[in-house]
Amino acid sequence: MVIKKIVAGCIALTFMSVTSPLLACTTTIAGKDATEDGSVCVTHSDDGFGDPRVVYIPAKDHAPGTMRAVYYSDSALGYEARFSTAPSLRFNIDSRSPYYKATDGTPPTLPLGYIPEVAHTYAYFDANYGIMNEHQLVMGECTDKAKIDPQPESGKRIFYSAELSRVALERTKTAREAITLMGNLIAQYGYYGTGETLLVGDPKEAWVMEMCGYDENGTDGVWVAKRVQDDQFFVAANQFRIREVIKNSNDMMFSSNIFEVAEKKGWWKPEDGALDFTKVYGDGEFHHPYYSLRRVWRAQSLVAPSLNLSAWAKGPFTTLYPFAIKPDNKLAVQDLMRIHRDNYEGTEFDMTKGMAAGPFGNANRYEGGAESTMADEKGPGVTGAFERPINIYRCAYAYVLQARENLPAPIGGVMWLAYDRPTSSVMVPFYAGAGNLPDSVQRANALTYDRESLWMAINYVANYATMKYSYMIKDIQEKSQKFEADFFGKQAELETEALTLWKKGDKAGARALLTTYSENATSDVLSTWWKLSESLYLSYNDGYYNDEKEIAQPLFYPKWWLKSVGYEQGPLEYRQ
Repeated sequence: MVIKKIVAGCIALTFMSVTSPLLACTTTIAGKDATEDGSVCVTHSDDGFGDPRVVYIPAKDHAPGTMRAVYYSDSALGYEARFSTAPSLRFNIDSRSPYYKATDGTPPTLPLGYIPEVAHTYAYFDANYGIMNEHQLVMGECTDKAKIDPQPESGKRIFYSAELSRVALERTKTAREAITLMGNLIAQYGYYGTGETLLVGDPKEAWVMEMCGYDENGTDGVWVAKRVQDDQFFVAANQFRIREVIKNSNDMMFSSNIFEVAEKKGWWKPEDGALDFTKVYGDGEFHHPYYSLRRVWRAQSLVAPSLNLSAWAKGPFTTLYPFAIKPDNKLAVQDLMRIHRDNYEGTEFDMTKGMAAGPFGNANRYEGGAESTMADEKGPGVTGAFERPINIYRCAYAYVLQARENLPAPIGGVMWLAYDRPTSSVMVPFYAGAGNLPDSVQRANALTYDRESLWMAINYVANYATMKYSYMIKDIQEKSQKFEADFFGKQAELETEALTLWKKGDKAGARALLTTYSENATSDVLSTWWKLSESLYLSYNDGYYNDEKEIAQPLFYPKWWLKSVGYEQGPLEYRQ
């Protein structure tokens, strides 16, 4: 689909510095023959401390001549006050969802520009990027380091991957249609921001699309897309992953300018051989060595241990890790979520071990600077880096999406959503055919304490657990595992009931059934997690363990840690 008209916005303000971290995510996609139940599955962890809300955008009809506003995305280059968006809010607009309309006097978000609207747009789940629409079109994302990160400019560069994904979910039903549309939008309206990987799936196919700008004053961008074979698994972690661009292939698409731009910039010439998109348009790993590659290694090793992949590479553009791999065993949703809960446990990089983990095995490693620096962390006179795990403390949300060909789209499409860091969260199912999302899912603000917010309940518990992590994480995961066992145990029965209603012609009844189920599940998790926060507080108060049998039961530091911190040199005698 080619859009033919643009109405320029009126933004011509001075560029302001980035004041919040970029989102640096991990994302995977599995073909239908790589999963146990024939799902095409997409996963994504949104690893940035910003607006964590997942919001329902309803289907809408639009009058002829209506224009669709295109807004700046904080996840592109960080928060910028020139667009009148609050740092903790994705948007302040009233055209998509009532949850996007601020009521605290925050100035409205200013559009970068407009494109012609279509007569009908589809319902979808939205967050910092579009997630899934009512037709089981599913998406995941990660930010990549490109050679050039153009700034947004009205009339020249108005699209970033976030708004591209939303427009595609509003207007298309298949992965190929979505990629074609997004490519046309880049060519027509220009691309700004970081390099990006978008994973795009439907019930039949799994695709990887990568894109970036190439000139600070450019009015378009470049992109490439490659299909993941049906029996394959793909992972990306903040670095481009598509290598050779192959012409005349049914499994590859790319922008018409991809070769011309590379030659003109002096980044590639035909005698070099096939154009390697990762090397030609990318600029290595996103933050520091192994910031990306270690996660790719880990995800592929978890899925196919038989490959015996090395964790060590010769450089950022290694070909050690294949584009996609065949899993040793077909993957379940639980297997995919387990990847996002990983802290390198059981490997030489295990983040629950060693001095950095402290006496109680805390896997979290707090960062000293914003991701936007794209350089080594610098403390007081110290330069270095921690390992970057797949599970990270600053995760806003993570999900596994199912798109299933053997079911009607409203029943076949499922978003398994885990708020906050996956290791200490619980996956809750939401169906593509839902008429809405629960209120507690659609409300969250990092600057407002809100006990009606599911994100805040889970985030609160996760933060409190860092005090005695090795103990509290067991209590948290016991609750999580019970919920998830119940959800997965009821999935087949629920979907059979919904399918029966659907086949009888009661489509509204089927949608209501699925919507109510998720509402009840969310309510149970919300209530349980706040009770869990109270239980953890009472049980581990003042560093002890307290229960009905005895209070102030000691949970002392382990011997190895006491020796490491000089405990034995403590004041045991009256001499210097």
